[in-house]
Amino acid sequence: MADTTKVRAKNAYHHGDLRQQLLNATRQLVEEKGPDGFSVSEACRRAGVSTAAPYRHFSDKTDMIAALIVECMKEMTARLIEAGAAHPFGTIEAIAAGGIEYVHFAETNPAMFRLMFSENYGRSEIEEAGHDCYNSLLLQVASYLGKNEVDEEVLRESFPLWTFVHGTSFLWIDGKADFAKTQQSVEELVSEATRRLLPQRSQQ
Repeated sequence: MADTTKVRAKNAYHHGDLRQQLLNATRQLVEEKGPDGFSVSEACRRAGVSTAAPYRHFSDKTDMIAALIVECMKEMTARLIEAGAAHPFGTIEAIAAGGIEYVHFAETNPAMFRLMFSENYGRSEIEEAGHDCYNSLLLQVASYLGKNEVDEEVLRESFPLWTFVHGTSFLWIDGKADFAKTQQSVEELVSEATRRLLPQRSQQ
């Protein structure tokens, strides 16, 4: 088994997958031990590469974690967009679907979700990835409001939607939602909140 891992790691390195291998190992460690329990040497061991290998792509441990946050932000953004695409763009259903997927991402990736919103390590790329994620909601709300661009009204109407699913996500993964004694599912909660929070349109 060990020999197979080494061969796989070596082949992956020669095919230019070293960076992704290291990010995969970093994610696995963060999910198991948290960002404070993560070490570059352990990530290298799991990726089957030397301790010098990471420095071909990353300057240090913080750089590796920052890159992982960006990757997870992009993964979540893709999931939100895909979920919304199951409905006509700019409808309540599409907006709610994105919100539901937001909570589901947190449920299935609790350690990474916490890390993504812990701090940005002073990295502009993390901030940019976060803005891209939020923009997936802004564009849907803009369309719902019949606008061609994101303006002050779009920002104002979008913020409560985000704070609801963001807060719900943390309550859910921290096991602190039981106090509400609600019998509703995440899907029902988010769908109802979306309808309540968005301004009603006469044609709907």
